[in-house]
Amino acid sequence: MNLSNIHNVYLIGIGGIGMSALARYFHANNKYVAGFDKTPTELTENLVALGIHVHFEDAVHNIESPFLIAEKTLVIYTPAIPSNHKELMYYKTNGFNVLKRSQVLGFITENTFCLAVAGTHGKTTTTSILGHLMYECQVPLTAFLGGISENYNSNLIMNGTEVTVVEADEFDRSFLTLSPDMACITSMDADHLDIYGDALQLKKSFEDFSKKVKDHGKLFIKNGLPLQGITYGIEDDSDYSVTNIKIQNGTYVFDVKTPTTVLENFQFNLPGRHNLSNALIALAMAVEYGCPYRQLAKALASYKGVKRRFTYHIKTDDFVFIDDYAHHPEEINAVHQAVREMYPNKKVLAIFQPHLYSRTRDFVDDFAKSLSQFDDIMLLDIYPARELPIEGVTSKWLLNKIKNPNKQLISKAEMMQKIRESKAQILLTIGAGDIGEEVKHIKKELSIAS
Repeated sequence: MNLSNIHNVYLIGIGGIGMSALARYFHANNKYVAGFDKTPTELTENLVALGIHVHFEDAVHNIESPFLIAEKTLVIYTPAIPSNHKELMYYKTNGFNVLKRSQVLGFITENTFCLAVAGTHGKTTTTSILGHLMYECQVPLTAFLGGISENYNSNLIMNGTEVTVVEADEFDRSFLTLSPDMACITSMDADHLDIYGDALQLKKSFEDFSKKVKDHGKLFIKNGLPLQGITYGIEDDSDYSVTNIKIQNGTYVFDVKTPTTVLENFQFNLPGRHNLSNALIALAMAVEYGCPYRQLAKALASYKGVKRRFTYHIKTDDFVFIDDYAHHPEEINAVHQAVREMYPNKKVLAIFQPHLYSRTRDFVDDFAKSLSQFDDIMLLDIYPARELPIEGVTSKWLLNKIKNPNKQLISKAEMMQKIRESKAQILLTIGAGDIGEEVKHIKKELSIAS
């Protein structure tokens, strides 16, 4: 498909994090962009502020006339959209070019030097670090992020079109539309079993992705994963390894051993060994691309993070409020490790909103184990996203499996009262649903109280 022949781009599910990045990309490339989403959010508000029209009722009469011209319009949809969606059905039955988001990313990146970041955890942070490093090294790139970069206040970084940095999503096998020049795989823990059925099928999908790397390309693998490639790890015998780690005023200071030398004295401000691993693979890919060491060191020190990835909202001597997108047991373990490393011996309250009935069902025992590590645990009801309820799968079921007795099921309406009653010194809000929409309210209430 020749995207230069497209004048109008209509996105169904435009408020999704990956979809809104595409909307920004096409808008920046002077296409006429509009779309549908089911609810207004901060993401859709930001698109509207750019001049992109967004509506929230699934009705063909809401579509502006330019987007009804088939030969000039590209329609993009996310797999989260149900097949009986009226606008999607109209476009599919009336001769329009209708593509999934992943297919469009494949078209955008195919004539560029593409760096792809895959893995069940760490994709978004790693992609945003890599995009930031290469932008600061003046690489002519476009980076599509699965989160909002704190450095750019956007999920799109643009400094040219010769190079693309993309988050390679395993959901719905989307990453198999890519043919990267460089790729990394950060993790292969079981997830999305509603799509894959079992962990073996997920593993096979990552194997298939590894074969999509171009013949003379480079594949980077987290040390210990059952694939062949350039390895990376922390304080081990990997090809790229973090060594000599110190924490100074809440900042990691470390060296990087490469296959040929040792690069010294990097600084990185995100807490947690999982984030240190993300920083390492971003550095390794940037080094292999050819970015100079001194510029990389300066760029990494200036990296601020991704919204909802261990994001501080209140940080005083007496109280800390952190919000994180973690929605898998291993991600919750990583958040726990980071908060204990930074705040030893302080009482931690974790408020968790499970995401998807199927994920809760598939990993309920692991969720219970990871959540039990916090001092106080509060659960909200499961956020359904694209799913219908599954009989017996509830937050109460998960709560009953948590071994820690300091646990309770709460509603959003009583959340502030429960936070105050806890008297915790560290507050964590965790989950991939709409718990992130509560952060502003919590911050405001706690700021007033202090």
